Amino acid sequence: MPCKSMGVLPRVCCVRHSTGPLDRLERVERGPMVAGAKRLYARIQSLIVRMQRLRVARVFVRYSEKNGPILAAGLSLAALYSVFAGLYVGFTIFGLYLKADPQLRDAVVNTVALSVPGLIDTGDGSGGAINIDALFTSSSLTWSGAIALAALLFTTLGWFGAARAAVRTVFDLPPDKTFFLLRKLRDLGLVVGFGAVTVLSAAISVFSTSALSFLLDLIGIDGHSGFADAAARVIGLTLVLVLDTIVLASLFRVLSGQRLPGRRLLTGSVLGALALGILKVLGATIIGGAGRNPLLASFAVIVGLLIWFGLVCQVLLISATWIAVDMADHGEDASSFARGGGVRVPPRPLRARRARAVGRAR
Repeated sequence: MPCKSMGVLPRVCCVRHSTGPLDRLERVERGPMVAGAKRLYARIQSLIVRMQRLRVARVFVRYSEKNGPILAAGLSLAALYSVFAGLYVGFTIFGLYLKADPQLRDAVVNTVALSVPGLIDTGDGSGGAINIDALFTSSSLTWSGAIALAALLFTTLGWFGAARAAVRTVFDLPPDKTFFLLRKLRDLGLVVGFGAVTVLSAAISVFSTSALSFLLDLIGIDGHSGFADAAARVIGLTLVLVLDTIVLASLFRVLSGQRLPGRRLLTGSVLGALALGILKVLGATIIGGAGRNPLLASFAVIVGLLIWFGLVCQVLLISATWIAVDMADHGEDASSFARGGGVRVPPRPLRARRARAVGRAR
Protein backbone atom coordinates (compact mmCIF):
# COMPACT_ATOMS: atom_id res chain seq x y z
CA MET A 1 0.00 0.00 0.00
CA PRO A 2 1.59 3.34 -1.01
CA CYS A 3 2.35 5.92 1.61
CA LYS A 4 -0.24 8.68 1.94
CA SER A 5 2.24 11.25 3.20
CA MET A 6 2.59 14.15 0.79
CA GLY A 7 6.04 14.87 -0.52
CA VAL A 8 7.78 12.05 1.41
CA LEU A 9 9.56 9.20 -0.25
CA PRO A 10 8.29 5.72 0.61
CA ARG A 11 11.78 4.58 1.67
CA VAL A 12 12.05 7.40 4.19
CA CYS A 13 8.48 7.57 5.46
CA CYS A 14 8.30 4.36 7.45
CA VAL A 15 9.46 0.80 7.26
CA ARG A 16 5.91 -0.47 7.29
CA HIS A 17 5.03 1.26 3.98
CA SER A 18 8.33 0.44 2.26
CA THR A 19 7.90 -1.93 -0.65
CA GLY A 20 11.25 -1.73 -2.37
CA PRO A 21 13.33 -4.83 -3.16
CA LEU A 22 15.90 -3.95 -0.49
CA ASP A 23 13.18 -3.82 2.16
CA ARG A 24 11.81 -7.20 1.14
CA LEU A 25 15.36 -8.62 1.32
CA GLU A 26 15.84 -7.22 4.84
CA ARG A 27 12.57 -8.79 5.99
CA VAL A 28 13.64 -12.13 4.57
CA GLU A 29 16.99 -11.91 6.38
CA ARG A 30 15.35 -10.88 9.67
CA GLY A 31 12.95 -13.81 9.59
CA PRO A 32 15.42 -16.49 10.80
CA MET A 33 16.79 -14.10 13.45
CA VAL A 34 13.33 -13.46 14.87
CA ALA A 35 12.55 -17.19 14.85
CA GLY A 36 15.85 -17.95 16.59
CA ALA A 37 15.18 -15.30 19.24
CA LYS A 38 11.74 -16.79 19.88
CA ARG A 39 13.22 -20.28 20.26
CA LEU A 40 15.86 -18.94 22.68
CA TYR A 41 13.18 -17.16 24.70
CA ALA A 42 11.10 -20.34 24.85
CA ARG A 43 14.10 -22.34 26.04
CA ILE A 44 14.87 -19.78 28.74
CA GLN A 45 11.24 -19.88 29.87
CA SER A 46 11.33 -23.67 29.98
CA LEU A 47 14.58 -23.59 31.98
CA ILE A 48 13.08 -21.13 34.45
CA VAL A 49 10.02 -23.34 34.90
CA ARG A 50 12.18 -26.43 35.49
CA MET A 51 14.34 -24.59 38.02
CA GLN A 52 11.27 -23.33 39.86
CA ARG A 53 10.16 -26.94 40.31
CA LEU A 54 13.39 -27.80 42.15
CA ARG A 55 12.93 -28.15 45.89
CA VAL A 56 15.90 -25.89 46.60
CA ALA A 57 14.28 -23.08 44.62
CA ARG A 58 10.90 -23.61 46.28
CA VAL A 59 12.55 -23.60 49.71
CA PHE A 60 14.16 -20.22 49.11
CA VAL A 61 10.94 -18.83 47.60
CA ARG A 62 9.00 -19.85 50.70
CA TYR A 63 11.81 -18.61 52.94
CA SER A 64 11.59 -15.20 51.27
CA GLU A 65 7.77 -15.15 51.36
CA LYS A 66 7.85 -15.78 55.12
CA ASN A 67 10.33 -12.90 55.65
CA GLY A 68 13.03 -15.35 56.69
CA PRO A 69 15.98 -12.93 56.35
CA ILE A 70 14.25 -10.38 58.60
CA LEU A 71 13.39 -13.05 61.19
CA ALA A 72 16.99 -14.32 61.13
CA ALA A 73 18.33 -10.79 61.66
CA GLY A 74 16.18 -10.37 64.75
CA LEU A 75 17.21 -13.79 66.06
CA SER A 76 20.91 -13.01 65.60
CA LEU A 77 20.63 -9.89 67.76
CA ALA A 78 18.75 -11.80 70.45
CA ALA A 79 21.37 -14.56 70.26
CA LEU A 80 24.15 -12.06 70.92
CA TYR A 81 22.49 -11.06 74.20
CA SER A 82 21.62 -14.59 75.18
CA VAL A 83 24.99 -16.23 74.53
CA PHE A 84 26.85 -14.08 77.08
CA ALA A 85 24.16 -14.70 79.68
CA GLY A 86 24.15 -18.39 78.85
CA LEU A 87 27.92 -18.65 79.22
CA TYR A 88 27.80 -17.02 82.63
CA VAL A 89 24.99 -19.28 83.77
CA GLY A 90 26.56 -22.44 82.36
CA PHE A 91 30.07 -21.91 83.65
CA THR A 92 28.81 -20.73 87.04
CA ILE A 93 26.93 -24.01 87.46
CA PHE A 94 29.33 -26.43 85.76
CA GLY A 95 32.54 -24.49 86.37
CA LEU A 96 32.76 -25.66 89.97
CA TYR A 97 32.97 -29.24 88.72
CA LEU A 98 35.09 -28.56 85.65
CA LYS A 99 37.87 -27.06 87.76
CA ALA A 100 38.54 -30.49 89.19
CA ASP A 101 39.20 -31.98 85.73
CA PRO A 102 41.48 -29.71 83.66
CA GLN A 103 41.34 -32.00 80.63
CA LEU A 104 37.54 -31.97 80.54
CA ARG A 105 37.52 -28.23 81.21
CA ASP A 106 39.78 -27.54 78.24
CA ALA A 107 37.65 -29.82 76.07
CA VAL A 108 34.47 -27.95 77.04
CA VAL A 109 36.10 -24.58 76.31
CA ASN A 110 37.34 -25.82 72.93
CA THR A 111 33.88 -27.16 72.09
CA VAL A 112 32.26 -23.80 72.85
CA ALA A 113 35.02 -21.95 70.96
CA LEU A 114 34.47 -24.19 67.93
CA SER A 115 30.70 -23.72 68.06
CA VAL A 116 30.97 -19.91 68.27
CA PRO A 117 34.28 -18.67 66.81
CA GLY A 118 35.49 -15.43 68.35
CA LEU A 119 33.49 -15.83 71.55
CA ILE A 120 36.19 -17.16 73.92
CA ASP A 121 39.82 -16.07 73.91
CA THR A 122 41.59 -19.41 74.28
CA GLY A 123 45.06 -17.84 74.15
CA ASP A 124 45.94 -19.03 70.65
CA GLY A 125 46.29 -15.49 69.31
CA SER A 126 42.96 -15.39 67.48
CA GLY A 127 41.34 -13.26 70.20
CA GLY A 128 37.85 -13.43 71.61
CA ALA A 129 35.17 -11.50 73.44
CA ILE A 130 35.61 -13.33 76.76
CA ASN A 131 38.85 -14.22 78.51
CA ILE A 132 39.05 -17.88 79.39
CA ASP A 133 40.18 -17.15 82.96
CA ALA A 134 37.08 -15.02 83.60
CA LEU A 135 34.86 -18.06 83.08
CA PHE A 136 36.23 -19.87 86.12
CA THR A 137 36.57 -17.03 88.64
CA SER A 138 33.46 -17.94 90.64
CA SER A 139 34.25 -20.32 93.48
CA SER A 140 30.84 -20.19 95.18
CA LEU A 141 27.30 -19.06 94.53
CA THR A 142 25.94 -16.33 96.86
CA TRP A 143 22.41 -14.98 97.13
CA SER A 144 23.24 -11.96 94.99
CA GLY A 145 24.89 -14.27 92.49
CA ALA A 146 21.80 -16.47 92.46
CA ILE A 147 19.55 -13.46 91.69
CA ALA A 148 21.88 -12.36 88.88
CA LEU A 149 21.94 -15.94 87.65
CA ALA A 150 18.13 -16.05 87.49
CA ALA A 151 18.00 -12.75 85.57
CA LEU A 152 20.60 -13.95 83.07
CA LEU A 153 18.77 -17.24 82.69
CA PHE A 154 15.59 -15.34 81.82
CA THR A 155 17.59 -13.40 79.19
CA THR A 156 18.84 -16.66 77.72
CA LEU A 157 15.30 -18.00 77.49
CA GLY A 158 14.27 -14.89 75.54
CA TRP A 159 16.02 -16.15 72.42
CA PHE A 160 13.96 -19.33 72.44
CA GLY A 161 10.75 -17.31 72.49
CA ALA A 162 11.85 -15.38 69.41
CA ALA A 163 13.02 -18.58 67.71
CA ARG A 164 9.67 -20.26 68.45
CA ALA A 165 7.77 -17.45 66.71
CA ALA A 166 10.11 -17.59 63.69
CA VAL A 167 9.96 -21.37 63.30
CA ARG A 168 6.17 -21.44 63.62
CA THR A 169 5.94 -18.71 60.98
CA VAL A 170 7.97 -20.84 58.58
CA PHE A 171 5.64 -23.80 59.20
CA ASP A 172 2.51 -21.67 58.68
CA LEU A 173 1.45 -22.29 62.27
CA PRO A 174 -0.50 -19.82 64.41
CA PRO A 175 1.08 -18.29 67.54
CA ASP A 176 1.62 -20.78 70.35
CA LYS A 177 -1.21 -20.49 72.89
CA THR A 178 0.46 -22.72 75.47
CA PHE A 179 0.60 -21.36 79.00
CA PHE A 180 3.52 -18.94 79.42
CA LEU A 181 5.22 -20.80 82.27
CA LEU A 182 4.92 -24.11 80.47
CA ARG A 183 6.67 -22.63 77.42
CA LYS A 184 9.45 -21.30 79.61
CA LEU A 185 9.85 -24.70 81.24
CA ARG A 186 10.25 -26.26 77.80
CA ASP A 187 12.82 -23.63 76.89
CA LEU A 188 14.61 -24.27 80.17
CA GLY A 189 14.75 -27.94 79.25
CA LEU A 190 16.39 -26.99 75.95
CA VAL A 191 18.95 -24.83 77.76
CA VAL A 192 19.80 -27.65 80.15
CA GLY A 193 19.94 -30.04 77.21
CA PHE A 194 22.34 -27.79 75.32
CA GLY A 195 24.59 -27.59 78.35
CA ALA A 196 24.50 -31.36 78.77
CA VAL A 197 25.23 -31.89 75.07
CA THR A 198 28.22 -29.52 75.29
CA VAL A 199 29.67 -31.36 78.28
CA LEU A 200 28.89 -34.73 76.69
CA SER A 201 30.54 -33.64 73.45
CA ALA A 202 33.65 -32.59 75.33
CA ALA A 203 33.74 -35.87 77.27
CA ILE A 204 33.34 -37.92 74.09
CA SER A 205 36.06 -35.84 72.45
CA VAL A 206 38.46 -36.59 75.29
CA PHE A 207 37.56 -40.29 75.24
CA SER A 208 37.82 -40.59 71.45
CA THR A 209 41.21 -38.84 71.44
CA SER A 210 42.54 -41.22 74.09
CA ALA A 211 41.06 -44.25 72.32
CA LEU A 212 42.54 -43.17 68.99
CA SER A 213 45.97 -42.68 70.52
CA PHE A 214 45.75 -46.13 72.12
CA LEU A 215 44.77 -47.79 68.83
CA LEU A 216 47.52 -46.02 66.90
CA ASP A 217 50.08 -47.16 69.46
CA LEU A 218 48.88 -50.74 69.06
CA ILE A 219 49.45 -50.72 65.29
CA GLY A 220 52.70 -48.80 65.55
CA ILE A 221 51.66 -45.42 64.09
CA ASP A 222 53.00 -42.21 65.56
CA GLY A 223 50.30 -40.25 67.34
CA HIS A 224 51.67 -36.99 65.93
CA SER A 225 51.77 -38.13 62.30
CA GLY A 226 49.67 -36.67 59.51
CA PHE A 227 47.47 -39.76 59.46
CA ALA A 228 46.74 -39.43 63.17
CA ASP A 229 45.85 -35.76 62.81
CA ALA A 230 43.56 -36.51 59.84
CA ALA A 231 41.84 -39.35 61.70
CA ALA A 232 41.28 -37.15 64.75
CA ARG A 233 39.89 -34.42 62.51
CA VAL A 234 37.45 -36.79 60.81
CA ILE A 235 36.27 -38.21 64.13
CA GLY A 236 35.80 -34.72 65.54
CA LEU A 237 33.81 -33.49 62.54
CA THR A 238 31.63 -36.61 62.57
CA LEU A 239 30.92 -36.12 66.25
CA VAL A 240 30.01 -32.47 65.67
CA LEU A 241 27.71 -33.45 62.78
CA VAL A 242 25.83 -35.99 64.90
CA LEU A 243 25.43 -33.64 67.85
CA ASP A 244 24.33 -30.71 65.65
CA THR A 245 21.74 -32.97 64.02
CA ILE A 246 20.36 -33.92 67.43
CA VAL A 247 20.30 -30.29 68.56
CA LEU A 248 18.52 -29.06 65.42
CA ALA A 249 15.97 -31.88 65.51
CA SER A 250 15.23 -31.11 69.17
CA LEU A 251 14.89 -27.41 68.38
CA PHE A 252 12.45 -27.96 65.52
CA ARG A 253 10.42 -30.44 67.53
CA VAL A 254 10.10 -28.30 70.67
CA LEU A 255 9.82 -24.86 69.06
CA SER A 256 7.22 -25.91 66.50
CA GLY A 257 5.18 -27.71 69.13
CA GLN A 258 4.38 -30.42 66.56
CA ARG A 259 5.40 -34.06 66.27
CA LEU A 260 6.95 -33.64 62.86
CA PRO A 261 7.40 -36.72 60.63
CA GLY A 262 10.68 -38.41 61.52
CA ARG A 263 12.04 -38.72 58.00
CA ARG A 264 11.34 -35.08 57.11
CA LEU A 265 12.74 -33.91 60.44
CA LEU A 266 15.91 -35.99 60.05
CA THR A 267 16.55 -34.83 56.48
CA GLY A 268 16.23 -31.14 57.32
CA SER A 269 18.29 -31.51 60.50
CA VAL A 270 21.13 -33.32 58.73
CA LEU A 271 21.25 -30.69 55.98
CA GLY A 272 21.29 -27.95 58.60
CA ALA A 273 24.05 -29.72 60.54
CA LEU A 274 26.14 -30.00 57.36
CA ALA A 275 25.72 -26.28 56.71
CA LEU A 276 26.68 -25.48 60.30
CA GLY A 277 29.74 -27.72 59.97
CA ILE A 278 30.88 -25.77 56.91
CA LEU A 279 30.38 -22.52 58.81
CA LYS A 280 32.46 -23.82 61.73
CA VAL A 281 35.30 -24.86 59.43
CA LEU A 282 35.25 -21.38 57.86
CA GLY A 283 34.56 -19.64 61.17
CA ALA A 284 37.99 -18.05 61.58
CA THR A 285 37.79 -16.59 58.07
CA ILE A 286 34.27 -15.25 58.63
CA ILE A 287 35.08 -13.66 61.99
CA GLY A 288 38.49 -12.43 60.84
CA GLY A 289 36.97 -10.54 57.92
CA ALA A 290 35.46 -7.97 60.27
CA GLY A 291 38.77 -7.42 62.07
CA ARG A 292 40.59 -6.56 58.85
CA ASN A 293 38.21 -3.68 58.18
CA PRO A 294 39.74 -0.51 59.71
CA LEU A 295 36.28 0.99 60.23
CA LEU A 296 35.27 -1.97 62.41
CA ALA A 297 38.57 -2.63 64.19
CA SER A 298 37.50 -1.07 67.51
CA PHE A 299 34.51 -3.43 67.89
CA ALA A 300 35.46 -6.16 65.44
CA VAL A 301 34.68 -8.99 67.87
CA ILE A 302 31.08 -7.90 68.39
CA VAL A 303 30.57 -7.32 64.66
CA GLY A 304 32.08 -10.72 63.91
CA LEU A 305 29.76 -12.40 66.40
CA LEU A 306 26.75 -10.63 64.88
CA ILE A 307 27.77 -11.86 61.43
CA TRP A 308 28.26 -15.37 62.79
CA PHE A 309 24.91 -15.53 64.59
CA GLY A 310 23.22 -14.06 61.53
CA LEU A 311 24.53 -16.91 59.37
CA VAL A 312 23.64 -19.53 61.98
CA CYS A 313 20.08 -18.22 62.32
CA GLN A 314 19.73 -18.20 58.54
CA VAL A 315 20.76 -21.86 58.47
CA LEU A 316 18.29 -22.64 61.25
CA LEU A 317 15.31 -21.09 59.47
CA ILE A 318 16.25 -22.40 56.01
CA SER A 319 16.46 -25.92 57.47
CA ALA A 320 13.01 -25.46 59.01
CA THR A 321 11.73 -24.23 55.64
CA TRP A 322 13.17 -27.34 53.95
CA ILE A 323 11.20 -29.53 56.36
CA ALA A 324 8.02 -27.52 55.72
CA VAL A 325 8.38 -27.78 51.92
CA ASP A 326 9.20 -31.50 52.16
CA MET A 327 6.05 -32.06 54.19
CA ALA A 328 3.96 -30.09 51.69
CA ASP A 329 5.36 -32.17 48.82
CA HIS A 330 4.16 -35.32 50.60
CA GLY A 331 0.74 -33.87 51.39
CA GLU A 332 1.40 -33.46 55.12
CA ASP A 333 0.07 -30.52 57.10
CA ALA A 334 2.25 -29.36 60.00
CA SER A 335 -0.73 -28.16 62.04
CA SER A 336 -2.18 -31.68 62.11
CA PHE A 337 0.77 -33.17 64.02
CA ALA A 338 0.09 -31.50 67.37
CA ARG A 339 -0.96 -34.77 69.00
CA GLY A 340 1.04 -37.07 66.80
CA GLY A 341 -1.76 -37.87 64.37
CA GLY A 342 -0.70 -36.68 60.97
CA VAL A 343 -3.44 -35.84 58.50
CA ARG A 344 -2.64 -36.00 54.82
CA VAL A 345 -3.91 -33.20 52.65
CA PRO A 346 -4.23 -33.71 48.91
CA PRO A 347 -1.04 -32.51 47.23
CA ARG A 348 -1.41 -29.77 44.65
CA PRO A 349 -2.04 -31.27 41.19
CA LEU A 350 0.99 -31.34 38.93
CA ARG A 351 -0.82 -29.42 36.19
CA ALA A 352 -1.75 -26.64 38.60
CA ARG A 353 1.81 -26.46 39.88
CA ARG A 354 3.13 -26.16 36.35
CA ALA A 355 0.64 -23.43 35.51
CA ARG A 356 1.63 -21.53 38.61
CA ALA A 357 5.32 -21.88 37.78
CA VAL A 358 4.74 -20.64 34.22
CA GLY A 359 2.77 -17.69 35.57
CA ARG A 360 5.61 -16.73 37.88
CA ALA A 361 8.13 -17.01 35.04
CA ARG A 362 6.05 -14.62 32.95
